[in-house]
Amino acid sequence: MTAAALEGIMVLDFTQFESGTTCTETLAWLGADVIKIERPGIGEQGRAGYGDTAEANSYDFILLNANKKSVTLDIKHPKGKELVLQLVKHADVFVENFKPGAIEKLGFDYETLRNINPRIIYAQIKGFGTDGPYADFPAFDPIGQATGGCAAITGEPDGLPMQAGPNLADSGTGIHCAMGILAALYQRTVTGLGQRIEVVMQDVVINFCRPSWARYLKTGNPSGRVGNGMPLAPVAPCGVFPCSPGGPNDYVYLYTSRWPGSRQWEKLLEVIGREDILDDPRFATPETRYQHNSEVDAIISAWTLKKTKYEAMEELGSAGVPAGAVLTNADLSEDPYLRKRGMMVEVEHPQLGPIVMPGFPLQMSASSVPVQPAPLLGEHNEEIYEGVLGITADELERMKRDGVV
Repeated sequence: MTAAALEGIMVLDFTQFESGTTCTETLAWLGADVIKIERPGIGEQGRAGYGDTAEANSYDFILLNANKKSVTLDIKHPKGKELVLQLVKHADVFVENFKPGAIEKLGFDYETLRNINPRIIYAQIKGFGTDGPYADFPAFDPIGQATGGCAAITGEPDGLPMQAGPNLADSGTGIHCAMGILAALYQRTVTGLGQRIEVVMQDVVINFCRPSWARYLKTGNPSGRVGNGMPLAPVAPCGVFPCSPGGPNDYVYLYTSRWPGSRQWEKLLEVIGREDILDDPRFATPETRYQHNSEVDAIISAWTLKKTKYEAMEELGSAGVPAGAVLTNADLSEDPYLRKRGMMVEVEHPQLGPIVMPGFPLQMSASSVPVQPAPLLGEHNEEIYEGVLGITADELERMKRDGVV
């Protein structure tokens, strides 16, 4: 058995929906003791999700809150506030992504918590910088993608700006926040002190879009939408190609690098049996291939249509040509290698039974944390209140009757 990387680190989780919960789930997957603070009887808003089931938590909640502990607490009740401040004395990290100004109004601002525990690492996730003109604006993933430059470069050249399929602003901000917390934990080993961390969606999406800035810096014009092309530079072939049997996701994504020279293009022609066009001036250089990209696509599609997306990926990839089958949730869930690797895991949820869900993408040789299902509401009240704060069973029962927990 290997110890968890963050074993012994206590995180107070005041997060909801996706950006904050992604941050704290990442810390939990690394072995931190993440205590999710939730409203009595209701819990985090994400538990209700979008009406997945009437009897159980939403799948959104289950996917974003694995390996955490849940305690119920009315943080607006005087006794509830007192309990939060008691927990702060024991905690290493405090994470919140409430609407702008909400956590401060509750009395849990950074200065207050730092005075109680100078070692506390206090992390906040917002849509926009708290010292900027949009500080009070609400934001969700599409807003972060739009204001961070992602939507402007996503979509077809003659189409509307579009949000990317992955929740880059939400999950991306959560992962960036977790990275900041890890750095602060390390710095604390040197200084002995915590610090405040602010991560905002707009900033994170700008960071994700860095490659698109190369064209802007080169031409002085904003990077445009290139569909399945590369925002960095015109490349052909680059895109999805249809495969057998012709279903909505029966495609293989194929890309040949401009550098060095045309080596990957030459390998591609070998695989598809079209070495006869190696000397064709239309396809001799990356620039000329891009000028004739419709002809390039037709040549490749004639071959891919005879293959399944897995066959195309296997033959091209084995030859050193970058190619990837367009895989769905079902394809990935059923992939035996991903199951073996631990990227797809099966957990036993107490309400919904076995669920196959994504695991944690980091593979660490000296840290291992088995994936556990998301907690039921208040599942760990006794463990935390009695075990950490020393509250007696009678007092805990009294707080339940008073609606504190």
